[in-house]
Amino acid sequence: MKKNTIILVSVLAFFILCIFWGISRYNALVNKDEAVKAEWSNVENQYQRRADLIPNLVATVKGYATHESSTLEGVIAARAKATQITIDPDKITPEKLQQFQAAQGELGSALGKLMMITENYPELKANENFKELQAQLEGTENRITAARMNFINSAKEFNTTIRNFPTNIIASLGNFEKKAYFEAEKGSEKAPTVKF
Repeated sequence: MKKNTIILVSVLAFFILCIFWGISRYNALVNKDEAVKAEWSNVENQYQRRADLIPNLVATVKGYATHESSTLEGVIAARAKATQITIDPDKITPEKLQQFQAAQGELGSALGKLMMITENYPELKANENFKELQAQLEGTENRITAARMNFINSAKEFNTTIRNFPTNIIASLGNFEKKAYFEAEKGSEKAPTVKF
């Protein structure tokens, strides 16, 4: 009888330890999932900061470059499109991330065109408001890069954790799915050609 009791207590202790291990692994996955969501919110926050700067930048340029209306309208349209695309942090799929990234890329391209036309207006380049807005925009672009990198690192850590054995069992039971990464834009693997 004593031997059976020891075996029963041992089996029961093993199951209790397994349950506590499973709970701790599940909670760790929840924490990592929330970290990915927080990093995604930071990415969106930085893109929103850029979108908020654009109307002021366009208004400043508009005063100097009134006949460049097609470029200014392009920036405004790209900004509107970029701010309309949002992603639910619980449902970050590669397809949705690609749509988001494409819209942000169009906005970046439109901003690049806007910055190029300013080269033709020395008085605009000397304008203090324009210089301040340009500096803020450059800082925001750096923040976007940092936020995207933090999101990628957080998603990588989460994805690695849910694939490791035996945590993958808990991840499967808890319906934790792989997070998407930002990818380089098409054509970015080729260096631009410079002609003089």
